Amino acid sequence: MANRQNRDRIHEIVFEADTPTGKWFDIGLLVLIVCSVIVVMLESSDEWYQAYGPVFIVLEWMFTIVFTIEYVLRLWVTIRPLKYALSFYGIIDLIAILPSYLSFFLAGTQYFVIIRILRLLRVFRIFKLGKFLTEGDQLRRALIASRNKITVFLFAVTLLVVLIGAVMYLIEGGSNTGFSSIPRAVYWAIVTLTTVGYGDITPQTSVGQFLSAVVMILGYAIIAVPTGIVTNEMIGNTGAKFTNTQVCRYCTREGHANDAIYCKFCGGRLNEAHPVNH
Repeated sequence: MANRQNRDRIHEIVFEADTPTGKWFDIGLLVLIVCSVIVVMLESSDEWYQAYGPVFIVLEWMFTIVFTIEYVLRLWVTIRPLKYALSFYGIIDLIAILPSYLSFFLAGTQYFVIIRILRLLRVFRIFKLGKFLTEGDQLRRALIASRNKITVFLFAVTLLVVLIGAVMYLIEGGSNTGFSSIPRAVYWAIVTLTTVGYGDITPQTSVGQFLSAVVMILGYAIIAVPTGIVTNEMIGNTGAKFTNTQVCRYCTREGHANDAIYCKFCGGRLNEAHPVNH
């Protein structure tokens, strides 16, 4: 019984930010994450590494040990650890500590711990920025709902840049302008159509310059298409709102209403350590 109560208490601290203790735990965790990212960035500089290399190594291992303990705690207090391990945050938390251990076998992998910055996404739930959470969830659902339209759009754009690239190769190919092959011309078409315009390849003939101008103007029109698709889905898709940081111990998902008793995803009881009989 005491062990169950300890797990419940630790779960509340580690996973939820609705209590003062849980909030301060997460704030401290965010501070450590920011410090860890700064250390990795400074360590990549030869000047800083030569001056403070040993200090960086010690700090990095201190951060790694703390994050490892935190990850193990999250697995321990979750009723179904595999659910958490395979969740978005679970995978990010694991990837955040693996590079340090892999550095024993592969040199340079420690710099991949920069991925820890993704853990700062928790800042939205820690400080109860519910409006941002809701808007982010609405954008996610809009992207999912419009994925078929976006796929068709990208396919059409791919065909277009290949066609434009082939035409430009016929116009400029053989000259000293960089259009040495159709793939190079397609690269130019992509850069021009997306209005990036690196300028490393430019047409020299009048016909080529005219086509380039048409592609640039066409690029401005095409940019608006995916924006309109997603915006239309967002307007028509209000979705569900959620206001707290309570995490289900069985499926490790959040997004529950303040008065919720059962998890809306798996049906588990949110405040007890035993599943509900259906």
